[in-house]
Amino acid sequence: MEGTGALTDYMNVAQMTLYAFWLFLAGLIVYLRMEDKREGYPLQAEANENCNRTPEKKLGFPAPPSPKTFKLADGRSIQVPRAEKTDYELNTQLRAAPTAPWDGAPLEPTGNPMVDGVGPAAWAKREDEPEVTHAGNQKIAPLRVATEFEVGMSRDVRRFWPQLDPDPRGDQVLGCDGTVAGKIVDIWVDRGELRPMYLEMDLSGVGSSSDRVLLPINFARVGYDGKVRVNAITGKQFTDVPRLRESDRISPQEEDFITGYYGGGVLYAVPGRTEPFL
Repeated sequence: MEGTGALTDYMNVAQMTLYAFWLFLAGLIVYLRMEDKREGYPLQAEANENCNRTPEKKLGFPAPPSPKTFKLADGRSIQVPRAEKTDYELNTQLRAAPTAPWDGAPLEPTGNPMVDGVGPAAWAKREDEPEVTHAGNQKIAPLRVATEFEVGMSRDVRRFWPQLDPDPRGDQVLGCDGTVAGKIVDIWVDRGELRPMYLEMDLSGVGSSSDRVLLPINFARVGYDGKVRVNAITGKQFTDVPRLRESDRISPQEEDFITGYYGGGVLYAVPGRTEPFL
């Protein structure tokens, strides 16, 4: 009896289809592994006695692909892997030292971890130009620039509807130690996601634009008593918050610096936070 779809006595169309699928799947896996190596490679093995205390660079299989050019919405183009980012990641010296001689030992900061980007204060190498929306507007901007946004209700109206969200402008900012660090003077909003991103603080108390820093909204607790409380850092540590190059613009790189500083404060701001709970 002859089989339907038989090519030879030992092969048929179903077998060939299965083999073709296996070849396609293997090729797809290799292709995806190559594409995901456009960032983060070469890997650096930890320094140990087997590599003379010099980090070993590993590419693995398959090797990273050749550079690919991507055209951005704002007209610029970038190549990945990006040579400047790879050089930064390979040549930047981490200001921390292992607490033990074996591989995988915890790292202990050797300087100011909140500024040096160690542990929860770490940042990534990102674009150093402000993001824009599809309409070409600056994506994250203060209300003095993003005039199409406004805070819903004034303080007088909130006396009758206390359940409404408070307007933090004019409120004092308190650090985790209860000291006053400054006051809120503006709110930065994300035009793309329609939400507040940062509170702008005046540290001088006299309205000077040269002594202003940003406070990520997720690290702030805005109260109805005219106070904004920050548990991440102390009042004095606000003076070391990374500053912006331009007063009305922020880049993704600056966002990482600022958020990393507050994130590092959650662990490093007060000495006791790095110690065991019990």
